[in-house]
Amino acid sequence: MIPTATGPFHLTRRSLIASGVATTAFAAAPGFAQEDQAPVPPVEAEPAPAPLAQEFSFDILSDEMRLAASRPFQQPERPVGLLSELQYDDYRNINFRADRSRWTENPASMFRVAAFHMGWLFEDPVRMFEVQGGNATEMQFSTDDFEYYNDLAQRMPQHAELPGVAGFRLATPINRPDIYDELVAFLGASYFRALGRGSAYGLSARGLAVNTATNSPEEFPRFSRFYIERPADGSMTVTIFAAMDSPSVTGAYRFVITPGAETVMNVTARMYCRQTIAQLGVAPLTSMFLFAEKNRAEFDDFRPNVHDSDGLRIERANGEIIWRPLNNPPQLSGSYFTEESPRSFGLYQRDREFENYQDTEARYERRPSLKVEPTGTWGKGAVRLVEIPTDSEVNDNIVAFWVPEGEFRQGDAREYAYSLRWGDLPQDEAAPLAWVFETRAGVGGVSGVDNGENFRKFVVDFKGGVIANLPADAQLEAIVSVQNGEVAHTTLDRIPGTDMWRLVADVTAPEGAIVELGAHIAGYGRKLSETWLNQWINA
Repeated sequence: MIPTATGPFHLTRRSLIASGVATTAFAAAPGFAQEDQAPVPPVEAEPAPAPLAQEFSFDILSDEMRLAASRPFQQPERPVGLLSELQYDDYRNINFRADRSRWTENPASMFRVAAFHMGWLFEDPVRMFEVQGGNATEMQFSTDDFEYYNDLAQRMPQHAELPGVAGFRLATPINRPDIYDELVAFLGASYFRALGRGSAYGLSARGLAVNTATNSPEEFPRFSRFYIERPADGSMTVTIFAAMDSPSVTGAYRFVITPGAETVMNVTARMYCRQTIAQLGVAPLTSMFLFAEKNRAEFDDFRPNVHDSDGLRIERANGEIIWRPLNNPPQLSGSYFTEESPRSFGLYQRDREFENYQDTEARYERRPSLKVEPTGTWGKGAVRLVEIPTDSEVNDNIVAFWVPEGEFRQGDAREYAYSLRWGDLPQDEAAPLAWVFETRAGVGGVSGVDNGENFRKFVVDFKGGVIANLPADAQLEAIVSVQNGEVAHTTLDRIPGTDMWRLVADVTAPEGAIVELGAHIAGYGRKLSETWLNQWINA
């Protein structure tokens, strides 16, 4: 049997909190009543009845969720007893047993399934089913599937059936043929994470975002059931279906996942509106940006950079590339990039050098980028970027998603298909357009001179493309635009000994202004770089 790497799963406060804390409740299970606080003696396990199979297909699930949207939302009852009392330290003392992973009995299976325990932030029961031959059979989990450490080992009853799990993870030989490494994890609300070859967990995706950063309360729809289709022997593709539910929306989701250097998820999302939603966020991505070269001076930290992602990349319908470096703003900030059926958008980690992070534990240079590629025509809308101020790397403060034009009204149904690509997503070195290698910022004006207040310098390095081989005296021009401010001075020069060109722009703006900046390099009658966009809040 091939070894598995789905053993101890070390959870941190950030990995759990960032997974989504929109938890509700579940009905208490036998063995977890309030009085079961004393150590429970071992009891003989009774054979569980064989679970019943039911006919299943994506269309059957979709019809079920469409009907559910016509009925009032049913809030599950909150639990009582031990499961509801598990705290952070308790949760860290729980681990799924590697020998209890599903599909380990079949050496030809390229995937293993392990579950996350309920409790602490994850009080809603998630039910899981295995799909085979057009039928779904519920997976049963009990305390026998988990290891409990320290005093929790005495407090947890043995052989007790669980009312559900918190989520699950899949493992596959993505990095080595002899080890099953973790590939994807679904945990909390509709959050999930995946890895490309050589990646370490970083940003997350969600099934749906509802009223994020609006005047209406944000809602966190959750995946309440998962249906995992058993892959054929030797297949490197697995299909997962999910039922989504919330007070305002229901949904049926299909994820077709193929691991690799870039792990690809082909997603089909069918959603049905219970109550009118002011802002629907399709294919939402969540990440963290604390500091980089442009705001490094605000943090007393030995590391040069701390972020899971450093920019938002949008490929427009006409092929134009937009690069928007991320900010850790002084106040909540939202940016809209109006588009019509964009080719892609995503949160990227472009900087892949360890020396630029110097963190031997977090390994930020290994955090995956994540690109959303719409399938078909999505119509008019906008890519929205939300940036939230933070002083800690444990907080995910970046959100990006597609906002379709118009309201999502009660009784409406929509379907969106897209692919998610997780991995390094390196630059195409043969691409003709130069790309933004780095953005820096600091006090504006001439060094050593009092230039007055409200003056900021932006330094943008463009790398690659056709300009990489042009001489320093090439006839290139920096096209710079600014809203709510003024450009005082610009220069564009080749950086000696490199294939990069540096744009320097000094910008002035009134105190409190929200300044929108844009720039690209042009020459010889055409555009020669992607478009750099940035926001400066002169707080």
